[in-house]
Amino acid sequence: MTLLIAISIAFAVLAFFFLFRMLHCMRRRRVLRACGSSLSCLMCAAIAGAGSILILSYLTYSRLIDEQLISRIEFEKTANDEYQARLMITGESDQFFTLRGDEWQMDARIVTWKPPLTVLGLDPIYQLDRLSGRFAEIDREQTEMRTVHSLTLEAPADLWRFTRRFPQLMPGVDAHYGTATFVPMSDGARYEVSLSRDALIARPANDAARTAIGTWRTH
Repeated sequence: MTLLIAISIAFAVLAFFFLFRMLHCMRRRRVLRACGSSLSCLMCAAIAGAGSILILSYLTYSRLIDEQLISRIEFEKTANDEYQARLMITGESDQFFTLRGDEWQMDARIVTWKPPLTVLGLDPIYQLDRLSGRFAEIDREQTEMRTVHSLTLEAPADLWRFTRRFPQLMPGVDAHYGTATFVPMSDGARYEVSLSRDALIARPANDAARTAIGTWRTH
């Protein structure tokens, strides 16, 4: 991170240098030198801007080091085919969501690094994206109302979204979804959600969840 900040500052300073040089050349009517300085200014500004986006996103996302526990989720049945999900994330207030159906799934945004950016020594980063419910039966899934909740607060500079939209402008950055397979909801069931470098893993954390998993797998 320190190296990335230093590189961004250096190219920002260079951008201002070439900007002042361009203005100086224009005042002296040196058109070719002014054009060269303007191109150098734009290139340095683009690199400094990309570095700023990396820094802002790195600070707003959570670091991912191997597989780690990122949240717990507990379900309470409130009506037929309807559950209240209590999402528990360390260091944050519990969040409550209504989910319809028989099963639930959580998605996360994951950013990993490829050459040449691996030289910066950055850890992969992640941000929880959405929580959704679904019906196990296809006919009901097609006709019943589905529930999907966003878990992300959109930021003005979002590296993951920018990379997905303009991958050719972000060499060395890989932005993808990490998704847990759908697992059953059940009254009183609690799960622990872990995240590896490419997927979410939901594991039962109490007897109610283990019973739900066991019954679900026999269907």
